[in-house]
Amino acid sequence: MAEECNHNCGSCSQSCDHRIEKAKLNEYSKVKKIIGVISGKGGVGKSLVSSLLASGLAKKGHRVGILDADITGPSIPKSFGIKEKATGENGIIYPAISKLGIQIMSANMLLENEDDPIIWRGPMIGDLVKQFYTDVLWLNVDYMVVDMPPGTGDVALTTFQYLPVDGIIIVTSPQDLVAGIVRKAIKMANEMNVPILGLVENMSYVECPKCAEKIYIYGQSHVDVIAKQFGLSVLGKIPLREDISQLVDKGEVEDIDLNNLDDAITKIENM
Repeated sequence: MAEECNHNCGSCSQSCDHRIEKAKLNEYSKVKKIIGVISGKGGVGKSLVSSLLASGLAKKGHRVGILDADITGPSIPKSFGIKEKATGENGIIYPAISKLGIQIMSANMLLENEDDPIIWRGPMIGDLVKQFYTDVLWLNVDYMVVDMPPGTGDVALTTFQYLPVDGIIIVTSPQDLVAGIVRKAIKMANEMNVPILGLVENMSYVECPKCAEKIYIYGQSHVDVIAKQFGLSVLGKIPLREDISQLVDKGEVEDIDLNNLDDAITKIENM
């Protein structure tokens, strides 16, 4: 491997044994931009942010796809109320289509029972992520949102290496423990030479329904400090709201009325 490799084989002229070529779409598909949504750990709302970003982009008239790369913890189909299984023919897999026309592919759509676990080793999971990109019929997608697996492990590495990701958004929550893990995600993205669009904080606060006072139940946020430390932007802070969780549980994430991610959506549109 060449010295000081930045893992970006697409911009490298070296010929080495470790060279990785980007995965290619099938001849029927077209994707203009790919946005990865990542987190340093699970449970901070990465899939919620992925769903809200996709819905917001679709509401603005863009053709959107979601590639659910969180293979062992897929939640995208439930958020959008998708129960049907994936179908296909001649080696092409057809994605499900949401109410807003969002094209969705997830591991849950391959299981006979959506509650069945996927007990696979990392390489098999990585291969499925690549197959979701190469074998699914992505029709004229302006923005593909990739709901990444949590952490900085094997599948995240595979996604960064094989998919031509144009930028990522990192999701965090206010706890100090999470803040430290977010720094690891930022450093991983920088080492992989993947542009970071900014940070989004979920569960940022609770708003009093009577006086609109913001209550910081997890303590004061660290996201602005982290963003400043790495020269990044905070693209949104999502409150804890009962209606958000209720609509997601009912499969109606597209009906959530929330403008807290407007800056993130604008940032994606201006990529």
